[in-house]
Amino acid sequence: MTELLSHLTAPTEFLDHQSEAVQNFIDEVVEDRSADRRLNAVKLYYAVRDTVHYEVYGADLSREGLKASSTATLRSGFCLHKSVLFAAAVRALGIPSRLVYGDVRNHLASPRLIEHIGGEVFFHGLTQIHLEGRWVKATPVFNKLLCRLYGMRPLEFDGLSDSLHHPHGNGGAMEFLKDHGAFDDLPYEFVMTSMRRAHPRFLEGTGTVSGGSLASEAVPPSVLSN
Repeated sequence: MTELLSHLTAPTEFLDHQSEAVQNFIDEVVEDRSADRRLNAVKLYYAVRDTVHYEVYGADLSREGLKASSTATLRSGFCLHKSVLFAAAVRALGIPSRLVYGDVRNHLASPRLIEHIGGEVFFHGLTQIHLEGRWVKATPVFNKLLCRLYGMRPLEFDGLSDSLHHPHGNGGAMEFLKDHGAFDDLPYEFVMTSMRRAHPRFLEGTGTVSGGSLASEAVPPSVLSN
């Protein structure tokens, strides 16, 4: 890693990997922090993808709620929260990371969510990490259960190539419409302004609308209980 990238391993307001919550999350996943960085990054990717529940309703979008430590504690959130936790966790292992934002056409959405969002175009967050001399994008967002319920295949990551275009059961993929760039830390005002402008009916103060569950909106409750 060059000196030019060393600052991208430091903790920040939102990528607070010095916190006990993030350190404990890493310890649950990584047996040897000195082991191969790529393999450890892949382990953390799957831990964020599958052990942090993806939920859009009632999500905390306050400055505190978007910190990696909050997501590591709550084990719930959507793309904004999960990308921050992954970016923070890999930084703790000395792997440079940044946060990337864009507009995407999303396949994993219920009719109720689409109504709140105002269509199928979502403001989206993911992570970019520096491994083996180059940047790769990683999207540890939709966990396996939700993918199964919505007829999608989970998005995989090997640390060598971008984990970006989510495969869909009907052969399509998540479509990226606009790239807003990469950031060294979560740009809070930009994120909140973008969310309010793009999805005004989805927000309630510094959180999202409550009273729902993306999983339960995919299938009848009786199926989820099996």
